[in-house]
Amino acid sequence: MKFKIDKRIDFTPQVGHLVSQMDYARYTTLEAVKGLTKSELDYLPSEDGNSIGALLLHMAAVEKGFQIEIFDGRRPNEQEMKEWGPPYSLGDKGRESIKGNPLEYYIEKLEEVRRRTLEEFAHLQDDWLYEDRQWDGHPSNHYFIWFHVYEDEINHRGQIRMIRKMLPRD
Repeated sequence: MKFKIDKRIDFTPQVGHLVSQMDYARYTTLEAVKGLTKSELDYLPSEDGNSIGALLLHMAAVEKGFQIEIFDGRRPNEQEMKEWGPPYSLGDKGRESIKGNPLEYYIEKLEEVRRRTLEEFAHLQDDWLYEDRQWDGHPSNHYFIWFHVYEDEINHRGQIRMIRKMLPRD
């Protein structure tokens, strides 16, 4: 892992910078969860909290949601909502449905979603990042939206680190 924001061979310069930042955020997330067991991934720090597993799947769901919205130009369909709705919104539905999975499951989901993002980014030019668009009722652009993907991951990685410190000691 390089600790540099730099050009990337498969991407235009600015898209490569964005990918470098996303890669670093993912690297630090994976370091934060290394070696966790199913029970540790399922641990709830409070009655209305989220497990580490749920937060990992949430990261994938946020990125998946933006893929559907931006790359596919639509809203998620019924099947996508069934799979990605609970981890996207978390809460009671997330607590009910996101549990019992090994760390490899969450890593595979994160990698699966990221693969598509990188495939799409490889076909884009830097100007695309700066195209104006509405997001959540606010003026925005693609750069900010994809910044939000890894900014959200960084936020939840902080939660993961706190939850990990709260895990019961055997």
